[in-house]
This record gives sequence, C-alpha cells and structure tokens, in this order.
Amino acid sequence: MLKSLTNFRNCIRGYATRSIDGFVKIVEVGPRDGLQNEKKIVPMEVKVEFINRLSSTGLRSIEATSFVSPKWVPQMADNSRVFGEINKKDGVSYPVLVPNLKGLESAVAAGVKEIAVFGAASETFSKTNTNCSIKDSVKNFKTVVEEAKKHGIKSRGYISCIVGCPYEGETKPSVTAYLASVMLDLGCYEVSLGDTIGVGSPRKIKRVLNELRHVSFNDMTCYALHCHDTYGQALVNVHTGLNDGIRVFDSSVAGLGGCPYAAGASGNVATEDLLYFLREEGLETGVDFDKVVEIGDYISKELGRVNQSKVGVAMLAKKNRLNC
Repeated sequence: MLKSLTNFRNCIRGYATRSIDGFVKIVEVGPRDGLQNEKKIVPMEVKVEFINRLSSTGLRSIEATSFVSPKWVPQMADNSRVFGEINKKDGVSYPVLVPNLKGLESAVAAGVKEIAVFGAASETFSKTNTNCSIKDSVKNFKTVVEEAKKHGIKSRGYISCIVGCPYEGETKPSVTAYLASVMLDLGCYEVSLGDTIGVGSPRKIKRVLNELRHVSFNDMTCYALHCHDTYGQALVNVHTGLNDGIRVFDSSVAGLGGCPYAAGASGNVATEDLLYFLREEGLETGVDFDKVVEIGDYISKELGRVNQSKVGVAMLAKKNRLNC
C-alpha cells in the first residue's frame, strides 16, 4: 500500500513538473513561413531589418528564408542576398528551407549552417506542394540530408498536414509517424509537426503524439509543434503538446503566415500570444516579450496589414493609453 502511494505521488509530481517547469524553445518562422504567402514582394532591406531585430530578442532559432524556385515562391527570390546581409548573432541559428539538391547547392554557396527539409502526411498535398508523391518526397529529402551532412550542415525535418489536409480531409497519424521515423533515422536533430491548415484540436493532436511515442521510444524532445490558428485552436494545441513533453514550438511574430497551397489557412500562432501563454504557465523562454511585441507592430506596419496577435494588439493599446 505504501509503495503504491509513493508511486502515485511520484506520478503526480512528475506531471506537475512537466506542466509548469522547464525551458521552452521558440523557433521563429516569420521571416520565411510568415512572409512567403504575402502577395506584395517585401523589400530585401525590410526582411533583413526584420531578422536583425528578431536576433536581439533572445530567440535562439530564426528561420531566415527558403532556397526554392522563384517561379513557385517569388517572395523568396532574394534568399541568398537576405541570408548574406543579416547580422548573424552568436548563439542564434538561422535555418533555411531547402526542397531539393539545387536549393541545397545555393544554400551551401550562401554559407548556410542549418537547413529544413519537408514532407507531407497527405498524398495530394505532397503532389500539390512538391510535385511528387510521399514516396518520392522521402527519396528527395533523404538525398538532401545526406548531401548536407557532407558539408557539416544540420538538418531539421518538417511534416505538413499532421491532422488534416485541404484536399483529403483527416490524415492518418501512422503516415506522420512513418515520415518522422525516416527523418530521425536520417539524422534530423528535430522534427516539426505542422498543423498546416489549423484544423487540429487537443484530441487530434494527442492522437498524433501517441503514435509518435512509438517512434521515439517515449522521448518527445525530438519533436516540435507548428500550429496554425485558423480555428482559434493553436494555444490549446500547444498546451496539449506541453503536457505530452513537447518543449519546442514554432511561431510567427504578429501571426504572419498561411500556406500558399492551402486556401483559407490563416497564419501561425503569433509569437506574442505564445510567449504570453508560456509566461503565464510559469515556463521560461529566454525571449524578451516586449521587444517581440514591438517587432510585431513594426512588421505589420511595413506590410500594411492588421496585426494578427491578440496579445500584441492588447499590449500596444495599453502602451498607447499610458502615453496619452
């Protein structure tokens, strides 16, 4: 009886520790995932200034650009120039998205130290997004990661549509688990799980994470969550991830983003909203919240769009009242 009670107390203590303690890493994806869907081409100088400001906040990882064909993503046509112009701060990584060997070749020439490769848990989305099947996309990112290793470049994996696809509806957790296992076996240090169209809910996210436990032998530290807020579920899905041991989350300042291949998908969870939520949960990020709010205001004005961060808008309104 005493032994059972002790075990029960240890379980409760473990749950409490997992829920309220620890460091959470934020991967800022605004300069790439956030800007790629903007119809108006953002000047290179604005992109560079945007990244440089983010570098001063304490963020440890800022997705800078993508080395994709300008035919498919015109917004990223200045990738090499942007990457070359930013002030790279010690202790901060600046990963770039790379779809193929040609993109990797350009990234290597630009001096990139970390790349991201990607696949999708939906056959139709894969064909629409990368013009190839899931099977062929695996062959493709295998080749890219293996070649990147030869140049001493780290790789991170992305999986799109982990719970739903704009063409096929609900996707199978087993496909996400398969792709994650391939990426981890290849040597990707982390796999980011993307709810690309924002249809996830705690139950759906939990179902995917349960499947992924079998891949990682219950070690969830090799995964990140990348939540979109289309249906307003991003933060509750983040909470689900936290309770399952996830400690890395992708976000985009001012809620920038969407998906050029998923009509109607709104932006990523706003970095300001995520930081406020994590702070109120007693978790540490090492990121200057006030600076991020200011940057959200800056980039929203530069883009001529409404700031999508609820917390950012509230904080800016409060600041304006105090200054009156």
